[in-house]
Amino acid sequence: MWDENELKGVEFIPEPTDSRILSATDPNTIGHQDGWRSEVIGWDPEPIPVVSRQRRNSQRIANLGILVLVSIIFWAASQYLIIELPPPTSEWAFEEVGARDLQDSGLTGDGVRVCMVDTGIDNTHPDLKNLDLVFKDFVTGSSDPVDHGKLAHGTMMAGILAAEGYLQGVAPGVTLGMAAALGEDGTGGNSGNEESVANAIEWCWRTFEADIISLSLGGESDPDAERDGPTTNAVRLALANGVYVVAAAGNDGGDTDDGRVATPSNVAEVISVAALDKEGDVWSGSSRGSSTDNDGQDRTEPHQKPEISAPGVGIISTAKSGEYYSSTGTSDATVFVSGILALILEAEPALKSSPSLDCITQVKAALMESADPLESDIEHDSHWGYGSINGEDWLEQIRTSGIC
Repeated sequence: MWDENELKGVEFIPEPTDSRILSATDPNTIGHQDGWRSEVIGWDPEPIPVVSRQRRNSQRIANLGILVLVSIIFWAASQYLIIELPPPTSEWAFEEVGARDLQDSGLTGDGVRVCMVDTGIDNTHPDLKNLDLVFKDFVTGSSDPVDHGKLAHGTMMAGILAAEGYLQGVAPGVTLGMAAALGEDGTGGNSGNEESVANAIEWCWRTFEADIISLSLGGESDPDAERDGPTTNAVRLALANGVYVVAAAGNDGGDTDDGRVATPSNVAEVISVAALDKEGDVWSGSSRGSSTDNDGQDRTEPHQKPEISAPGVGIISTAKSGEYYSSTGTSDATVFVSGILALILEAEPALKSSPSLDCITQVKAALMESADPLESDIEHDSHWGYGSINGEDWLEQIRTSGIC
């Protein structure tokens, strides 16, 4: 359960479809169109009682004696002693996307540059101490890595991608660019100025020279907007310069779903990601996509929204102060796809040496062909896309197709 003191003053809004799912919005976000939110997509945090690696090493012998003593004391009274060892992880999710199979072939993401625009990062976490990190702060201008989020969303996303310790991320060998452009908005949520987010995206590809930009954020897509906003323009420019962009589909699924994925995952060439639970079912809060774009044109393969699904329910990852938290949302699912793509770019470096929009489209077509449909007779579903991601099959499809 949450620490009462830690969350003092925080206001969360329960989703109408499931009161256990909490979200926060910032109606004062500055942007070109009403309704845009530069807010973190996916946040249902719960601390996980895990002792850090450093503390485990020093306590291992002492703990063994304590456990034996506790066993003797309680056995006589209750004859039941339930101790969960080791503490929980989300290993099922990494297995499900094929990360472990790709890692078994020697892939780590080495040589691939992944950029995240988020709340920042607390890289003092034991599982992130070996992270190859480049940090840029668009919130306060800090030169030292910091997480501006109330509950360290950026640190969690970084852990899913590149943790190397108690938890093992999808691609721990990547060079991570963390652009801190979101922060606590005064209501317990994380949001940001759209101009800052756009500037952060530009920094990712122009200065950091990212191969992949992973966006676990989004805003409302306004179909009546007469022009694209700064964030969408920044994403289009990144794509035009051959950078793969992966973004969260959004968390407004259910009865209140507006029928459109979040901005900027609605941009055609962006890979829009929906969330799945441990049973392989699409998460009810995952946003549905529209069959048409903002211009009223029919979306065509492989750019129908969302494109792909990945685990995003109850994902355990790194948090501030060496802790581990669990969260739910399309944020988490997005990072799994970004991490798998990083492993693929390591395996096939030609995909990142001189990419183009046409190459990005070909890689997306391979993703479509390799996805595992949630229902065999449906080619694309507005809720779960072309299916769940299969890392090995995606790589094999790329290799057999001879793309780019």
